[in-house]
Amino acid sequence: MSDIRLEQVTVSVPTHDGDRQILGETSLHLTERRVALVGPNGSGKSTLARLLNGLVPATTGRVVVDGLDVARQGREVRRRVGFVFTDPAAQLVMPTAREDVALSLRRTHRDRAQRLAAADRVLADFGLDGFGDRSVHGLSGGEGQLLALAGVLATEPSVVVADEPTTLLDLANSRRIGDLLLSLPQQVVVVTHDLELAARCDRVLLVRAGRVERDGEPAEVVEHYRAHA
Repeated sequence: MSDIRLEQVTVSVPTHDGDRQILGETSLHLTERRVALVGPNGSGKSTLARLLNGLVPATTGRVVVDGLDVARQGREVRRRVGFVFTDPAAQLVMPTAREDVALSLRRTHRDRAQRLAAADRVLADFGLDGFGDRSVHGLSGGEGQLLALAGVLATEPSVVVADEPTTLLDLANSRRIGDLLLSLPQQVVVVTHDLELAARCDRVLLVRAGRVERDGEPAEVVEHYRAHA
């Protein structure tokens, strides 16, 4: 597993009347294979997740992934840490499914024909065989999230961070994406409102009001959150 460290990290954003703190000082060491972040909307959990590959910069402190400082070595970190957004439309940027996955493969497959063939193999691996020519705008929610995840995993990251990947999906597709995430060989950090999914992880962090309120065994943390929601 990868070694992820947050060392006295805070995140603040400027406002018209001064800086507003989004995440209070946080120090964490994440080595577990499956880590879930839960908490109410606006609690800071997505901010915490986005720190891991530099989508959100730390205001103070530092974030280190496998010895790489996210602020100073962002490109190398992003090769190791793949990010899956809540809405697949935020990351599906090419016209067709094949082209979208191929975009992720441009660094490892220089030849276009080889790249497109590799993209088809990736699609097949994710149950999207035959979807290569489908428009990304014509996919269902579950298909779109599968494609977004396929594009991220095509780059072979060592860590996958997923920010509420099942929120926009129906029950069947939520279970499908959740099962897929938990079956991956990579280390997974998932932000979720699905407490059943969180309970299946190895470690759960409850984030509330910009701080980690609880951190530990999934059953204990989930129960605490249910009792104090």
